[in-house]
Amino acid sequence: MALRVALQKTNACRALDALGVAYELRAYDVDEDDLSATTVAQKVALPAEQVYKTLCLRADDRSILLALVAADRELDFKACARVVGKRSVEPVAVKELLALTGYIRGGVTALACKKPHPVVLDDLMEVCGDIVSVSGGQRGLQILLSPADYHRAVAAAGDVVIGAISRAPPESSR
Repeated sequence: MALRVALQKTNACRALDALGVAYELRAYDVDEDDLSATTVAQKVALPAEQVYKTLCLRADDRSILLALVAADRELDFKACARVVGKRSVEPVAVKELLALTGYIRGGVTALACKKPHPVVLDDLMEVCGDIVSVSGGQRGLQILLSPADYHRAVAAAGDVVIGAISRAPPESSR
């Protein structure tokens, strides 16, 4: 069953407005049974390499961080841990997302999080084109903006690291 989302400003939008960042909102119908980033890319009519999913992770020292990788890639957990100087990272449980970020699965964004967490951007974001799409802070809403503006916006809220943290998924999962 698809849910229709109306275009409305979220806290993520307000954070961009406060910084004077230009962006476009793009709403899409949400299928609760398929929240995958590749599906979102199709629905917002962008190539999967320009649509970024935000993953909430817990490091071995119990710290929380947010990692962004393109819809057509998967997070390389070991590479991500190396980039941030940790021994390991793992995804947080879905039931913890709201308390940690202020967002639910399918709507997590590094913009205007409940608490500022370090952000790790895959280095491919810098070469994917003039526009990237990230969650607008709710299911069914994407924010389109330049990679440089996104980097500037998340850096305004805290630490940002750029590194090679993704890999192509195995052929069987494409």
